This record gives sequence, structure tokens and C-alpha cells, in this order.
Amino acid sequence: MRLPYHLSAVTQATARAALAHHRDLQAQVDEIRAERDDTVAWLRDQGYTVADTDANFALFGPFEDRERVFQGLLARGVLIRVTGPEGWLRVSIGTPQEMALFRSALLEVTA
Repeated sequence: MRLPYHLSAVTQATARAALAHHRDLQAQVDEIRAERDDTVAWLRDQGYTVADTDANFALFGPFEDRERVFQGLLARGVLIRVTGPEGWLRVSIGTPQEMALFRSALLEVTA
């Protein structure tokens, strides 16, 4: 027999390495959380509705034509996801520099 969630030796080694560096990893989590909160606040300041989130992404909208916004962002080097309710988009939280690029591109696309 085997456990229902078998963990390979590689997966176990990765987990051990992560646990050995948990302080560094937690610091990154805290940075991502702060960047997420800043992004959510900024999107709301721009007039978007943003779903409450504790994740590393923000679901926001609505857009009359979310595909146009998605394509406009993509043309500017910003990749987000077309997912969720109709008219909404999802942005994963990145570095402050990546999020600044997202903000700038979104303003351009929606101007």
C-alpha cells in the first residue's frame, strides 16, 4: 500500500529546503501580501470592484470588453488571466516593479 498523497524523494527534499529557509520565505510572503494590499487599494482607487482576497492575486472588474483590456496589457508585456465572472480579470501579484508596470499599462489601455 501507499499513502494517498505520495511524496517523491525530490518533493521531500524540496520541502526540507523550504523549511530550512522558512524565515526568508516568510519574508517574501509578507512582501507579496503588502504588494497585494497596495494593488487592491490602487485598483479600488481607480474605480474597479475588487474581490476581497487573501491570495496572491486580485480579481477585479468589471470591464465591458475584458478581452480588449487583456490584449492591450499583453501587447505592453503584462500577462494577466481572463478568468472569473464575465467582465472580470485576475492579476497575480509580483514584484513592486512588475506591479508598477501593470498599473501603468492598465492606465494606458483603459485611457
